[in-house]
Amino acid sequence: MEKTVLRVEGMSCEHCVKAVTKALEELPGLKDVEVNLKGNTVSFLFDPAKTPLPNIEAAITDAGYEVKG
Repeated sequence: MEKTVLRVEGMSCEHCVKAVTKALEELPGLKDVEVNLKGNTVSFLFDPAKTPLPNIEAAITDAGYEVKG
């Protein structure tokens, strides 16, 4: 498992936190998803063999938010 922190733009409320959390928790191999609204970050543990990082970023984008490098 790898721990990763991504910067996510466009989150402004608790609904945004729930949307990003739900999108990530539906992916295989992810756990300990924590969305920080104030810091505009999301951190999680993931198994890259089950879900590679580009797929995780795509799930966040599909939920309506932008992942920043």
